[in-house]
Amino acid sequence: MTVNGSLPPSLQPLPSMLSCPDPLDPARIRHQVDAVLGAFIHHKKAAAREQGLPVEAPQALDDFLAAGGKRLRPLLCVLGWHTTGSSSGGGLAQAVQVGAALEMFHAFCLIHDDIMDHSDTRRGRPTVHRALAARHRAGHDAVLAKDIGTSAAILAGDLALLWSDELLRAPDTGLGPAQLEQVAPLIDLMRGEVLHGQYLDLISTGRPSPDTGPALAIIRYKTAKYTCERPLHIGAALAGADARFLDALSAFALPLGEAFQLRDDLLGVFGHQAETGKPTFDDLREGKHTVLISFALKAADDTQARLLRTLYGNARLDEDDTDTVRAVLRATGADQAVEHMITNRYEQALAALEGLSLPREVHHQLRSLADKTVWRTS
Repeated sequence: MTVNGSLPPSLQPLPSMLSCPDPLDPARIRHQVDAVLGAFIHHKKAAAREQGLPVEAPQALDDFLAAGGKRLRPLLCVLGWHTTGSSSGGGLAQAVQVGAALEMFHAFCLIHDDIMDHSDTRRGRPTVHRALAARHRAGHDAVLAKDIGTSAAILAGDLALLWSDELLRAPDTGLGPAQLEQVAPLIDLMRGEVLHGQYLDLISTGRPSPDTGPALAIIRYKTAKYTCERPLHIGAALAGADARFLDALSAFALPLGEAFQLRDDLLGVFGHQAETGKPTFDDLREGKHTVLISFALKAADDTQARLLRTLYGNARLDEDDTDTVRAVLRATGADQAVEHMITNRYEQALAALEGLSLPREVHHQLRSLADKTVWRTS
């Protein structure tokens, strides 16, 4: 993520990119967001060195962000800004800045989520707590190195949370008091919702049931609102959209976000590690309460239910066990039931999109985004 440049880092990389002929190109938006994040962390690491402070946590965060990611939330934030028909270059720079703040907050969420889930890999690389544990393995026994790695990763996540706020509220971001007044409540709401969803996910882990209600609540708060609805709202509010328009955007964003997570649940079981970046048995070992497992338990006979309750959530699950669980999920029709839900929500999102009065190119990009997120393989 490191970007060459001097202070201040906030908007410095943007002017040449904002003059490009297609400001809605997703690749360009991602590049703009990465430029802001890279310059920001470059500045933070330089400042830490000047003060004689360790740069290990900032570097771990830099490495984590450099490992990739869809940048879906910043992309939706910038597209949200465009939904109002805004064309001001300065305003677009602010939307990119806010998008970068959302991505920094997302880093906080993922780093802590990986710790809670005891995950070994993320985006094809060791998770932050595993990478930091390996860094401290020399001179320590394995248990102490693991504890240091976990504690250091918690601090790195906390740092990302603080920096997400700094990216949003720093005086050189160009966000005026009126704009902050518009978007800050939405950002605070988004943060509370995703933490609420994470808590629901945490307390339901290891207790799957045929009741899809809790699983759908987790999807709504942990993904649909956090990933799709609020970023769109934040970008549109930044451009001056009113509450009625935000409600109209919700009709598109919420079913899309639910379809996104349902696809993620299927990929967590049936996907390929080379594409998803993590072993397919991770989700099965964790025993998450998903719609997929609820459907399977609801349709299972006694033998199938016994297999699921024995193997699902078993930390020692191996590849053969994983194949057995997959076979039960297919035999009960749970995978196809989830596919049906995905299609239904995708169609709901497209119907809502058709009802929105948007600039043609914004409509095209949101439709393309819906296709890519719902029918993805990673």
